[in-house]
Amino acid sequence: MDLYNFTMVTQFILLRLSDHPEMQYPLFVAFFIVYQTTFVCNGAILLAITIEQKLHTPMYFLLANLSLLDIFCPSATVPKMLQNLLTEDHSISFVGCALQLYFLVALAGTEVFLLAVMAYDRYVAICFPLRYSLIMSHVLCAQLLTGTWIAGFLHSLLHTMTTFSLSFCKSNQVSQYYCDIPSVAALSCSSTYLEEILVLVIGGIFATTAFLITLISYTYIISTILNIKSAEGKRKAFSTCASHVIVVSLFYGTVIFTYLRPSSSKHSPARDRLISLLYGVITPMLNPIIYSLRNTEVKVALRRLLCC
Repeated sequence: MDLYNFTMVTQFILLRLSDHPEMQYPLFVAFFIVYQTTFVCNGAILLAITIEQKLHTPMYFLLANLSLLDIFCPSATVPKMLQNLLTEDHSISFVGCALQLYFLVALAGTEVFLLAVMAYDRYVAICFPLRYSLIMSHVLCAQLLTGTWIAGFLHSLLHTMTTFSLSFCKSNQVSQYYCDIPSVAALSCSSTYLEEILVLVIGGIFATTAFLITLISYTYIISTILNIKSAEGKRKAFSTCASHVIVVSLFYGTVIFTYLRPSSSKHSPARDRLISLLYGVITPMLNPIIYSLRNTEVKVALRRLLCC
């Protein structure tokens, strides 16, 4: 490459959320409401679990951490997205892009591990109900939670360092409304082979392991529920894990559509943005609603919180 034509990138330009200028303000209002709803709903669940003594159990400690993630994850991208909807300047600094990518990948990775831990928790509760308090102790719960957060952030640190050690030149147009590994690595003028290998191998191992834990746990759970003779017993057993099944389905469904679709030139940027919004903005708002609607104890705690 001609050294005179080599230009180091100091900032990136994020993609517009909409190609129609007249849609900017309506989109700002819509996603501002969604973001506030996400914050309030997840905050209410956190407060209810903190105040209600009956909810001081491993299952609800895990749910509290899910609510924390559902607050933090959109907070990594939505504020910048809202700012870009109100201004013509869609730039983000090199450091800002790196931080956004780091926290987004870290929080998403932590959620993958957390959902696997939540599946294991439901497996123990349904398959070994008499030994649940002995197996899923507060100490083990704290250790598993600490491990999920550490694993998620260390995993993200590796990918962030590898991605931003690449050389960037000429184009700085990110093909998304936020900084993510594929869209940033695509702008590199140096080899991305190492980063691609890390994503496929390390990311694949972690994600596959977490998914298999979740899948195997629910295979045993379903088998146990089907062996329960009474219909009432089956209903009660299923009700303890129904919310988590829905949340897991939403999470993995949107992740698969976001990252694991076969690449095709027919995929429009608008469609990619919509799928990313489902994963990064809409799902964190739906999770607390699902738990508040499906879980009786959470509903009771929320009613007490609202009546105070």
